[in-house]
Amino acid sequence: MLHLSINQTDGIPIYRQLTQQITHLIASGRLAPDTEMPSVRALAQQLLINPNTVVRAYRELETAGLLYKKQGAGTYVAPQTATPYTEEECRRLLSERAEALLMEGWRLGYGVERIIELVRECNEQLWGQGGAHKEEESS
Repeated sequence: MLHLSINQTDGIPIYRQLTQQITHLIASGRLAPDTEMPSVRALAQQLLINPNTVVRAYRELETAGLLYKKQGAGTYVAPQTATPYTEEECRRLLSERAEALLMEGWRLGYGVERIIELVRECNEQLWGQGGAHKEEESS
C-alpha cells in the first residue's frame, strides 16, 4: 500500500499533492523502478478522493517521465537515470537537511569541522574507501 496523505485545507490542489508526494517517493528510492502503482480506483478509495484526481496526477507523472503504463497491466514507476527534481529543488532539500544536521550537531557540541569529518566517515562506510560516489559530479 502506498502511504500518501491529502490535506484538504492547505490550498494546494489534491492532484498536485499526489504528484509532489509520488515524485518524492521516486526521488528518495522508496518507489523503485518498475514498481506497480495502485490502480486509480484503489488509490482513490484509499484517499477518499475522486478517481479523476488520481487520473490527472498519474497523467502528469507520466508526462514528466516518472510513470509509464503497460496496456491492460497497470501503471508503473519508470526507470530513472537521474533525480526527477530540478537543481534548485535538490539544493533546497539538501540545504534543509544540512541546516538540521548543523543545528543538531551544535546542540550535541559538534562544530562544523567535526560534522564534516563525520559525513566523510559515513560516506566511506556507504561507498567504500575513498568514498568517491558521485564526488566527481559535485566538483
